[in-house]
Amino acid sequence: MRAGLIAVCLCLASVLLPASLLARQQDMTVTAFDFHFPSIEGGQLSLSDYQGKVLLVVNTASQCGFTPQYTALQALWSQYRDKGLVVIGVPSDDFGGQELDSEQQVKEFCEVNFDIDFPMTAITKVKGENAHAFYQWAGQQVGMMGKPKWNFHKFLIGRDGQMADWFSSMTTPDSQKIKKSVDAALAQKTAS
Repeated sequence: MRAGLIAVCLCLASVLLPASLLARQQDMTVTAFDFHFPSIEGGQLSLSDYQGKVLLVVNTASQCGFTPQYTALQALWSQYRDKGLVVIGVPSDDFGGQELDSEQQVKEFCEVNFDIDFPMTAITKVKGENAHAFYQWAGQQVGMMGKPKWNFHKFLIGRDGQMADWFSSMTTPDSQKIKKSVDAALAQKTAS
């Protein structure tokens, strides 16, 4: 009887607990710092290079209604980079085909129009079964509601490499919601 009750409780827990909590319980050893992307500059952009820093990973597009968010992303990067925040732009053509055709075009567009100097990846798949491994991992952490639904979705990664928060495209980088979350993540110290 007792074993049956425990089995029922575990079964109910697996249904009722959010997928993100279950994913975190199953494998806390994988962190964002385990992933790397092809860089827009060529070579690799390894997230492990930013170990101990807070990351704001944003899927971007050059021809989107949210593209003006680049201005606020650059401002956030300028304001917080010396405190330990790294903004990472991830150009993607997954939503509405709104990215330019090549990394060189994206890089030039971002530099000329928004004076972007934060790190950027090559054009990357961020949704579906062919999504980059980071986005698959992030999706497991946040569940269905937290996955990118459009361009300029944002994942905030804590100093420990774990998911700290996520923000929809509608939440601008200069919003108090993001700034409060960034401040809280920066206040967390890494384990020594």
